[in-house]
Amino acid sequence: MNVPNTIEPPVKLTDSAASRINVIVNDMKSDKTMLRVAVNGGGCSGFQYSFDLENTTNADDTVIENQGATLLIDSISLLYLAGAEVDYVNDLIGAAFQIKNPNATASCSCGSSFTV
Repeated sequence: MNVPNTIEPPVKLTDSAASRINVIVNDMKSDKTMLRVAVNGGGCSGFQYSFDLENTTNADDTVIENQGATLLIDSISLLYLAGAEVDYVNDLIGAAFQIKNPNATASCSCGSSFTV
């Protein structure tokens, strides 16, 4: 029996996040079709996540796809995001992309910044 060779991506893009990326891209009707997640210095806990729409990839990007949606992560940010999960949550307090990051040792109450 042949077993397909599947490699787990370094960051998981959930079905919910992929669906939301597709909705955003379709609603915008622009040439920006991929979501870039990056880690930058700043925020109340030391590092913060940023989300931007892009239309091109860079040579050092890791490209993760799910349900036709594309997530881009640069090589430096990937060091902080390895093993993380990018999700989209819509609950009573609001709707937002959330990152469940096993590398974060602490985070602020809103979840947009973290410490490693």
